[in-house]
Amino acid sequence: MSATAALLFADLLGVAVFAASGASAAVVKRLDLFGVCFVGFVAALGGGIVRDLVVNQAPPLAFDDWRYAVVAALTAVAVFFFHPHLARLRRVVVVLDAAGLALFTVTGTLVALRAGVPPVGACLLGMIAAIGGGVARDLLLGEIPIVLRREIYAVAALAGAVLVMALHRAGLTGWPMVGAGVLVFAIRLVALRRNWNAAPRPDERHDLPA
Repeated sequence: MSATAALLFADLLGVAVFAASGASAAVVKRLDLFGVCFVGFVAALGGGIVRDLVVNQAPPLAFDDWRYAVVAALTAVAVFFFHPHLARLRRVVVVLDAAGLALFTVTGTLVALRAGVPPVGACLLGMIAAIGGGVARDLLLGEIPIVLRREIYAVAALAGAVLVMALHRAGLTGWPMVGAGVLVFAIRLVALRRNWNAAPRPDERHDLPA
């Protein structure tokens, strides 16, 4: 498989994962079929659209390549009809979101680097591509975006983007890039399980009665 084909496959896999995440979250909110598909579509393609616009890919792949929209729509429809078989749907949403974060961090950073974006900008763009869909999903569902909460989310994506950039500059591709995605996925899930956050510790003196 060529590098271009591998990147396309990873990108479409990320679309499917984030579409499932968005659709699952929409099902929890009891949206109808159109609502579930729309949220899944936006969650899957929002970050990629921003990425493509920044690197002057016009029109964005989400509109230029029919496979992106079809993968997102079919995934969302499948989640809508088969969600009763998904046990503990909220946990499924979290795991899928972490997987999508990992995949889009890797593909977003690689696309930026191949478009000639300098290393620092490529890392930032990789992070934006990874978190953009999740932000749009949360806003559509009336939730505070995860990236604005105390949870380790954007930090995990940025760490993965830095690793992708370093591996790319070292000429390491293939499985090392998979390892970068696994790192993002692991950081996100471990942070959730251990309740890690990036917020400052509260001053206990402020909690004492006057």
